[in-house]
Amino acid sequence: MTVISSTVAMGQAVAFIAACAERHKRTAIRSCVIGIDGGSGAGKSTLAHLLAAKLKGAVIASDDFYAAHIPDMQWQLWTPAERYASVLDWKRLRREALQPLLSGDIARWHPFDFDARRADGTYPLSTTVVERQPTDYVVLEGTYSTRPELADLIDVTILVDVPARIRHQGFALREDPAFLEAWHARWDPVEAHYFSQVRPAPGFAIVVSA
Repeated sequence: MTVISSTVAMGQAVAFIAACAERHKRTAIRSCVIGIDGGSGAGKSTLAHLLAAKLKGAVIASDDFYAAHIPDMQWQLWTPAERYASVLDWKRLRREALQPLLSGDIARWHPFDFDARRADGTYPLSTTVVERQPTDYVVLEGTYSTRPELADLIDVTILVDVPARIRHQGFALREDPAFLEAWHARWDPVEAHYFSQVRPAPGFAIVVSA
């Protein structure tokens, strides 16, 4: 495990991660998949897009594959471990996004429609199709994106480790307080379970620490 501290500029962190991916790709027969995981609001998307720009790669947001068909009542009944197990439709993520790109094909999928929330807390899939062209580098980003069910497809794993206090400050600036209270009550325990029991920091190849 390599730790990149917050004292290192973002550009240097991106350069280091890109070099690791390029070393892997030199001996690989398929695209290199880089998984960027971390708590909500840690800066995963920013890092992913900077890295993809440097490598001329494609970005996949695992949030597109949120299990939007599960109603609020079911989430409330489940334990944090049960919520974690179901939060991502990882089978669809594999089938529609990762496997096509790794086969040299175009990937197409429908993300869930965050703006079309139903009364029971479920969401439909968007009518918009997200499309990614095959490329040598694929950057998969999002909380739970390096879960064990996807490990066989991910070549370089990165944890963006930012204290909850800092991450929550960013949320508070852009989200409704009532929404945030409910969101944290549901998902903070799930992230705590995931990063302590399923994907603790020592299991990542690179940790970007703030």
